Amino acid sequence: MTAVIEPTGEVRPREELGARVQHALHRHPAIGPASVLVASVIVFSLINHRFLNAVNLSLLIQQVAVLATLAIGQTMIILTGGIDLSVGAAAILAQMVMAQTAANNGVPGVLAILFGIAVGAATGFINGFLVTRIKLPPFIVTLGTLSVYTSIGLRYSGGQSVYATSMPKFLIWTGNYVDIGPYQLTTGVIMMLVLFAVASFALTRTAWGRHVYSTGDDPEAARLSGIKTGRVLLSVYVTAGVIFGLAAWILIGRVGVASTNNLTNANLDSITAVVIGGTSLFGGRGAVLGTLFGALIVQVFQSGIALAGVQSLYQVLAEGILVIVAVALDQWIRKVRR
Repeated sequence: MTAVIEPTGEVRPREELGARVQHALHRHPAIGPASVLVASVIVFSLINHRFLNAVNLSLLIQQVAVLATLAIGQTMIILTGGIDLSVGAAAILAQMVMAQTAANNGVPGVLAILFGIAVGAATGFINGFLVTRIKLPPFIVTLGTLSVYTSIGLRYSGGQSVYATSMPKFLIWTGNYVDIGPYQLTTGVIMMLVLFAVASFALTRTAWGRHVYSTGDDPEAARLSGIKTGRVLLSVYVTAGVIFGLAAWILIGRVGVASTNNLTNANLDSITAVVIGGTSLFGGRGAVLGTLFGALIVQVFQSGIALAGVQSLYQVLAEGILVIVAVALDQWIRKVRR
């Protein structure tokens, strides 16, 4: 028999490159979308030199403000293992309440905005109540409330649009321009960035945020550890509703008109931004920073493909491929846990 002498120091086996990447993406979900964003910018700037033009980049960032804000609320819900298909309808309803009460009922701009945010919170409360108390699946609940909120918005507005000329100035304040060097942003963009910072802090630095991740990762284990998962879920849906109300305010300033025809693709686009941003559809893993990168990727592809002179249908094709790749990558990353 031959003796095997164990080394006195601890020696870890060398991990393969794929395993290292897998573990890194599991620990830091925002790395993947950040890399895709940088690569996309480089490719589209090589295809068309106008892509990096200050005017084009300013417009790109302005256009992403509403989608990115909606995606913050969507991220919180998906982190719990749910999904919200009524995002666009809730924001439209909040938008019409803001515009109609201010333009037609003489309500001051600040109060009209508060009414709209309250409506957004109410839509979130209804969704959360049905999910937590009635125990209905989030997909079915929000699929149903999508039609309900859309119908209420159409009935309330009578199908009429409200233009900026008849609104108080504070209601369209989010569309005011802010010059930062050669770039021209809007106050809506600044508000969006502030919301990302607040949401990131709440999810990563507070007990509430840890409870959100725990509830999405393993609801039963979270419940047994003393977390009131029902209250956490309800608070997430209400918080998301408030964010949708703020997105409605940003939208009014961005387009200068409140119309039920706005945000026609918001539901799928917000989910696309969240998934591309590295948040797992199964809950418990992700970051709002990745969602910001995901929203920018969607907008970069739309702008880059348009500047390249490619037909618009390929924009939808590119987004679909990105979503499939992102979900496949998420499945691969989840093997780390198993």
